[in-house]
Amino acid sequence: MQRTLPEDQGRVGHGPPDPPPGLSVLPELAAALASATTRTAPEPPGGGAALRTAATGHWLRRGLGVEPSAVVAAPGAPPLLFALMAAVGGDVLLPRPCPAWWAPQVRLLAGGAHGSFHVPTPAECGGVPDPYALLETVRRLRAEGGDPRVLLLSVPDDPTATVAPPEVVHQVCEAALAEGLVVISDETWRDTVHGTHPDPDRDPGPGSREPVFVSPAVMFPDHVLVLADLAGALLPTAWRVAVARLPDTAHGARLGARALDVLVALGATVPAPFAEVAAYALHDPEPVVARARAAAALHARVQHAVHRAVLDVGALARPPTAGRCLYADLDPLHEGLAARGVTDAMELEQYLTRRLGTPVPGGHRFGDPLGSLRVRISTAPLLGATPQQRAESLSAEEPLELPHLEQALNHLGAALAELG
Repeated sequence: MQRTLPEDQGRVGHGPPDPPPGLSVLPELAAALASATTRTAPEPPGGGAALRTAATGHWLRRGLGVEPSAVVAAPGAPPLLFALMAAVGGDVLLPRPCPAWWAPQVRLLAGGAHGSFHVPTPAECGGVPDPYALLETVRRLRAEGGDPRVLLLSVPDDPTATVAPPEVVHQVCEAALAEGLVVISDETWRDTVHGTHPDPDRDPGPGSREPVFVSPAVMFPDHVLVLADLAGALLPTAWRVAVARLPDTAHGARLGARALDVLVALGATVPAPFAEVAAYALHDPEPVVARARAAAALHARVQHAVHRAVLDVGALARPPTAGRCLYADLDPLHEGLAARGVTDAMELEQYLTRRLGTPVPGGHRFGDPLGSLRVRISTAPLLGATPQQRAESLSAEEPLELPHLEQALNHLGAALAELG
């Protein structure tokens, strides 16, 4: 029987509820959308020429070449990932943990005929499986009659907010391609990678280095598919548009044609006004680029503050290097949690969601075992309770000194400290 969480927390078999509203809509994006509302011609399946050409330029400016014919667009990342996986077929391998919305798409494939199999990640990062564990899993699955064909990567990663080092990404992709797997790289959060230490009070420690993101498709351009969800990264979360880059090969063309067939069957076409505003954003105009940089810097500052709060109470978390969250392991606090009736990730989610007044999804939603006391803490709810407070957080030179942000961090710290 499906176990259900309290009201507004979402079913366990699906992803967690959307976080509270983040930053306000950029005026230039709102104007672009308003100017497109009079368009009556529908967007063709897979995206029109303007949207696909804008995506090629966006990737080219980031060192990844692609032709417009090798780009596919859809109304959001879930239907696009579903179409790509359906085009390849077979079982799907996922890093553990992984984005919460991946597994439901796998379960939908062929009515559950295909399976999803989680592979542990290396100690230093999330988003990619350990290469040796990947090889062992593939060989075990084939020995048991499985048909592994797809490997999903999240570089940079949600939920762990880490960036896998290029050498690790290369080893993983090399192992996957040697086993005949198709690699799909979710690069939604690539523009949130911390370029410099955003926290002047943080001691990086000896031997540390800044994160370096290199797309798997740059390493293996003829073998890796790239997925990017624009909603949340460049557009407001409710404006669902995603794009995919396929290899410019005969095999890539076949996969693109199959994926397009799936999208057509689902009626999954991008609404025409959203296609126009997405094309505008993908051209990297100065207002969009400036907002993305400012938002990334703000979230980075808050991430490191949350990281300190987690470590201060004796809990664990990898240092954040990208994204808009922190993935915390509260197992060192298990005695204090048990005294409050919290013994697994679902109960931890319920407890912290009630205590903090905002969704705090447990690790079970991301593929971790139910018994692991892990949670994903989003930074968006900490930026302010009103549009004015969030705008102030974005523009402040020292956002952590703002009263509302300081209060939110103190509230989080107190909720964690009482578990010790």
